[in-house]
Amino acid sequence: MDEAFDAIVVGAGPAGVTAARELANAGLSVVVLERGQFPGAKNVWGGILYREPTEALIPGFEQDAPLERPIIEQRYLLLTDDAMMGATFRSERFAQKPYNAYSALRSPFDRWHAATAEAAGAEIYSEFAVRDLLWREGCVAGVTTGDEEGELPANCVVLADGANSLLAQKAGLHAEWKPADQALVAKELIALPAATIEERFALTPGMGAALEIFGESTWGLLGYGFIYTNKDSLSIGTGALLSDLIDTGYNVNDMLDRFKKHPAIAPLVAGGEPIEYSGHLIPEGGFDRMPTLYGDGVLVVGDAAGFVNPLNREGANLAMLSGKLAAQTIIEAKARGDFSAASLSRYRELLDRSVVLQDLKKIRHVTPFAHQRPHLLRDYPRLAASLAEEYLTVDGTPKSAKYKKLMRMIAGAPKRRLLSDAIGARALLG
Repeated sequence: MDEAFDAIVVGAGPAGVTAARELANAGLSVVVLERGQFPGAKNVWGGILYREPTEALIPGFEQDAPLERPIIEQRYLLLTDDAMMGATFRSERFAQKPYNAYSALRSPFDRWHAATAEAAGAEIYSEFAVRDLLWREGCVAGVTTGDEEGELPANCVVLADGANSLLAQKAGLHAEWKPADQALVAKELIALPAATIEERFALTPGMGAALEIFGESTWGLLGYGFIYTNKDSLSIGTGALLSDLIDTGYNVNDMLDRFKKHPAIAPLVAGGEPIEYSGHLIPEGGFDRMPTLYGDGVLVVGDAAGFVNPLNREGANLAMLSGKLAAQTIIEAKARGDFSAASLSRYRELLDRSVVLQDLKKIRHVTPFAHQRPHLLRDYPRLAASLAEEYLTVDGTPKSAKYKKLMRMIAGAPKRRLLSDAIGARALLG
């Protein structure tokens, strides 16, 4: 093509499609290239979509988007080999409109989301694998699919190609990632009748619950399992840092099978039919391992930029906001006629003022803190389960003797380690 697009977006996930829609709405020429058979074909998420930030980006989305269940209950659980404990929050406020969050399935949501961008004037092409970047005088000037006549010029390229962004590496924006920078997650979609889901999770018709489960859900590795209720299915998965999986030799598929067989989890999925399986890398490097987010003629968004908040289960909303800010940057650069790195540095300024980088900076030390203390998800859950079991067992022992036994059990925990963990946790919260 002789005439360059204003922007080419690589990847039709939430970040890339949001960028394309915003650009098209502003009258810029934009094309999205997706290597899957359709938008969402190769994308995976746990399945929670937050209403308020999505509404801010896609007004009225609740009326048309393929959503599953409003989430009215959140459970945090700890598993040992044979026990479960945890905390539950259920809110009547969350059970009323406007809802706080929904469960959603990635494939139908991404296809619907892509259609909104096409309606705005963006072009979206599936089964187009971008092989490399085009360069002109040291600046990114488009992409190539590697095919004859597969070179597409553009004033700016938006890299939304996922956690393992090879194009960001080719652009010199990202060093080769390390196994400790990525988590590997396995997920299944298990079909169950709606009435069965509502009975097992004590839900009123149409409402949903989200469970996040630590400890033996991951063999005690840093990570967690999850169960999200959909209309007539459950999203269930588990995962851990890739570096820990390599070091231990654990297989994430075996981890998921083991998780489903736990005595506290098996009754929830019993009788269900697995209808979908997926595996996915999730960026875990956080604020300190982000790539350079802009260069001459190029921006990085979404998972490719590492915009995932694992502590608060936020990914899609951060990705979509980064896509919007990337589009705003390109619109301003178009007005100036300047797509240099200096001009596109505006993207980082916008991100610094947004919830994306403010939150990632706030939790930047959480993953290293937890990773340095593997006992957090192994020893402490076992101690807590032992204390609860002893306290709740009525066996004729006088309560005074039982309380003394409980104190001895607590005193048996390593004092120096307890103090170190307490001081470290306090510093994180500060």
